[in-house]
Amino acid sequence: MPSLRDKLVRSREGQVAWVLGACERVLRPLVRLALAFGIKHAHLDELLRDILVDEARRAWLAQGPAPNISQLSVTTGLNRKVVTSKVRECDSLPQTETSAEAKTLTLWLQMVAVDPRHRSLPIVDQASEQSFEALARRASRGNLHHRAILDELVRLKMATVHDGRAELAAAGFVPASDLRGMLAFLGDNSRDHLLASVSNTLGAAPPLLERSVFAAGLSLADCERIHQLARERWDGMHHALTQEMREAYEAADGKASGRIRIGIYTYYEDAAADDAPAPMAVASSRPSEPNAP
Repeated sequence: MPSLRDKLVRSREGQVAWVLGACERVLRPLVRLALAFGIKHAHLDELLRDILVDEARRAWLAQGPAPNISQLSVTTGLNRKVVTSKVRECDSLPQTETSAEAKTLTLWLQMVAVDPRHRSLPIVDQASEQSFEALARRASRGNLHHRAILDELVRLKMATVHDGRAELAAAGFVPASDLRGMLAFLGDNSRDHLLASVSNTLGAAPPLLERSVFAAGLSLADCERIHQLARERWDGMHHALTQEMREAYEAADGKASGRIRIGIYTYYEDAAADDAPAPMAVASSRPSEPNAP
C-alpha cells in the first residue's frame, strides 16, 4: 500500500503536469508569434529567466521582506550567478492604459454615439461647437498638446484632417498600421486576461469575471455568423462600460491608483488539419463567482 509520502509525491507530480499542460496551451500562440518575427530560443530563454526572477521577487515581497539571492535561486531553480546577473530592462512597448490617443479616440466615439454630428469637429476651440482641442484636453487632462494627439491619430489612419476640421475614421482604437502599438495591445490584453484566470485558479482574491462559451463541429460560415453576433452585442456594452469608466476616472481627479480592463474575444478556425475534438454540443466555462447561479 502506498505510503502517505508516496501519495503526496504523486499528487505533487500530477499538479506539476497539470500546470505545465496549461502553460503549454498558453505559450503555443506566443511561440507562433515569436517564430513569425524570427525570435530564436536564446531570446525566449533570456526573457523567461528575467520573468522568473522578477516574479519570484514579487512573490517574496508579497509575503514580507525583500528576498536574497539564495532565496530567489531556490524559488526559480536558476543558479546564484544567473540570478545575480539578472537586471530587468525597461519595457520596450508603450503602456496602453496611458495612451492619450486611445483615451481621446474613446471619448470621441462616446460623443458620436450620443450625437453623430460630432464625427466631424473643428480642430481648435470655437465658441459655437465642441472642438477636437477641447476633446483632447479633457481626455489627456491637458498633459499633451491636442495637435500631437491628432497627428498620431492621423498617422494611425483613425482620423483625417480637412479644411481645419478633424474627421473620425475608426470605430475603435485598433492601431492596425502600427506594429508596435498592436503588439502593445496584444501584450496588455492577453496579460490581463491571464491574470484574471491565474487569480481565479490560485483563489487568492475574490473571483473575477471570467467566462466563455465554446463549441466544435460547426461550419465556418456559422462560426463567422456567431462572431458577428458577438461584435454587435459587444458594441452596446462597450459604450456603457466606457461611460462608467470615464465618469469614475474624472471623479477620481488623478487621486486613485486602481485600474480595470474588460474585454471580449472570439477565435475560430478550421480544426480539420489539427487534432480536432469530436463534434460536441455547446459548452461553457466559468470559475465559481459570488452569487453565481
